[in-house]
Amino acid sequence: MTIVTDFLKAHRTAPQDLSGTDLDGPDRFFNRELSWLAFNWRVLEEATNPRVPLLERLRFLSISATNLDEFYTVRVAGLRELAQAGNLTPSHDGRTPAEQLVLINADARSLMQKQQVVWTELSRLMEETGISILNRKRLTEEDISYLEDVFLNSVFPILSPLAIDPAHPFPFIPNTGFSLALQLERKSDKTILQALLPVPHQIDRFVRLPAPDGTFRYLPLEELLLLHLDSLFPGYKMKGHCSFRVLRDSDLELEEEAEDLVREFEVALKRRRRGEVVRLKLSNGAPKALKSVIMDELEVREDEVVEIDGLLGMADLGELVLDERPDLLWHTFTPRVPERVQDYEGDMFAAIRQKDMLLHHPYETFDMVVRFLQQAARDPNVLAIKQTLYRTSRQSPIVEALCEAAEDGKSVTALVELKARFDEAANIRQSRRLERAGAHVVYGFINYKTHAKISTVVRREGDRLVTYTHYGTGNYHPITAKFYTDLSFFTCDAALGRDATKVFNYVSGYAAPERLENLSISPHTMKTTLLERIATEADHALAGKPAMIWGKVNSLVEPDIIDAFYLASQAGVKIDLVVRGICGLRPGVKGLSENIRVKSIVGRFLEHSRIVCFGDGHGLPSRKARVYISSADWMGRNLNRRVEALVEIKNPTVKAQIVSQIMAANMADQAQSWILSPDGSYHRPEMAEGARPFNCHRFFMENPSLSGRGSAGAADVPKLAHSGD
Repeated sequence: MTIVTDFLKAHRTAPQDLSGTDLDGPDRFFNRELSWLAFNWRVLEEATNPRVPLLERLRFLSISATNLDEFYTVRVAGLRELAQAGNLTPSHDGRTPAEQLVLINADARSLMQKQQVVWTELSRLMEETGISILNRKRLTEEDISYLEDVFLNSVFPILSPLAIDPAHPFPFIPNTGFSLALQLERKSDKTILQALLPVPHQIDRFVRLPAPDGTFRYLPLEELLLLHLDSLFPGYKMKGHCSFRVLRDSDLELEEEAEDLVREFEVALKRRRRGEVVRLKLSNGAPKALKSVIMDELEVREDEVVEIDGLLGMADLGELVLDERPDLLWHTFTPRVPERVQDYEGDMFAAIRQKDMLLHHPYETFDMVVRFLQQAARDPNVLAIKQTLYRTSRQSPIVEALCEAAEDGKSVTALVELKARFDEAANIRQSRRLERAGAHVVYGFINYKTHAKISTVVRREGDRLVTYTHYGTGNYHPITAKFYTDLSFFTCDAALGRDATKVFNYVSGYAAPERLENLSISPHTMKTTLLERIATEADHALAGKPAMIWGKVNSLVEPDIIDAFYLASQAGVKIDLVVRGICGLRPGVKGLSENIRVKSIVGRFLEHSRIVCFGDGHGLPSRKARVYISSADWMGRNLNRRVEALVEIKNPTVKAQIVSQIMAANMADQAQSWILSPDGSYHRPEMAEGARPFNCHRFFMENPSLSGRGSAGAADVPKLAHSGD
């Protein structure tokens, strides 16, 4: 454990004195929206990180653009609506919606400018490695001939060129819609025509051109369209043009008393597509007349327009992350099959019966979760399966297994959450498919999202029924499980099985569960449990006992939890938190939070697991620690307005695996870590010149001893401490 303790000591900076700051008032919180933007800056910074392979850097750039789009269509759209309604209710940090919008827009504009700078550099590096992104001026005669065929056969049939005049009203541009606006002149009489050419999203944004072996050449689709305007508007020549992209309000509003929840969601999804425009991105140098028409027709103000000198729609750059160039990607990684499952020849029930089992994804394959349900579907001794589904893949093997089980006559209950943002339509399709197979589909609450990740299988074994339960920190999604870090906990402990069954009964029958044995759930008991455990740790500190808390979540903004951490810090509790994204807690402030350290890990995998460990008077790591895994982040929505699960881990082996391996490695990470300062800025850890930073992702990929039986301990963590990135 030396590396962990040394690292924590070295980076627990001296407390900062923020004299003049109202630490009893809103200044004790960071703004949620600005904290989210800070996270997206960290994502973008990975696109500039020379330790990251080139095309993975491009992927980070694409992700930063996608993230920003979603942020505007949901969070900014909500603030905009509040501001327009004159709402003056302050956020936890004391800012009104209008005040927040000013700060958000300024920071987001800087972020978009930086994205263009990063793209310029990445495209230059790509060119040097044989991947060229061309424009019309760089095309050869052979290219033009080749593109003529591509245009006529693969693009022209789905284009809809649109004149803009009284007889042709301005068309509807959907959310994320990308279009060319054209100013054309008729050759015969110089008449000016304004027109739109929506860029079809049904085909790839980048057209691949012939290239010598080992090299790749691409032309953006909009460049192809501009190259063939004569075919689209014969008799006209181009006088000016611009491209623009629209983002619309994508938050859903539902009637509180919907008679048919599925039908209500189908209607709401259509409304989302037509939501108000919240941002218009326009290419720099647009003709004034065109810009005026676009703004008027889309009903946007000047402050909602962002003029871009460069590439619009950077989310599409993910198309250029080429599998054909493995030398520019992360090295291939194959998730491990747990040793214990191999010992039992793939029999999940036998492996779980032997003792509780924890899997750490993506290092250990998510296929074991799929196998658990597939085996249940085909096992004649299995009587019933219950399953939550928040997000899953389009062709989900989990849904396939549930359908197979239902068609085989087993009792199958699927709790499908229709309110999973941007997956609503997919979940409607999955629910109808499950119903056709004979499963009982439950949609949960109208006012609460069901976000808990639970699966139960009831199996007849001799003269008794045994409940096998899976608790997860992440979604039942085989695709995202390849790059999200999450935990899967399998058990046949009767108490944990009873707890899971009570949660399913609660969601299907609305009666809040009583006497849960090892489980706390929101919106009822989870927040109370967390506050009680934090307070108990403070009591240990005041009594002179070792007092420590290690936590790992995606977001921390719930004010009561933050205030509880502040009080614990003031009592002497040493608190170390890994908060990947939004953090409203201000760490390292004298008299407020001087014992709290917060960092964010952004790297090859998306940190997604939620874990909290309390030393319980014994410090950390310790076999006597109280250890919990959860589906919930520490946000108001998760603790107060969702159905979530917080599971206490009591199995000593599993507990040691979480504390001494997973959390210890996260705490020791330097290569992918950003330290949160008291002023809200993030910085990389300071390291000696020539030092090779510890990388927790690489550590878990390269240490098979951490897999399977869970026998490895804290002593294994330092092994790769100086192995480099």
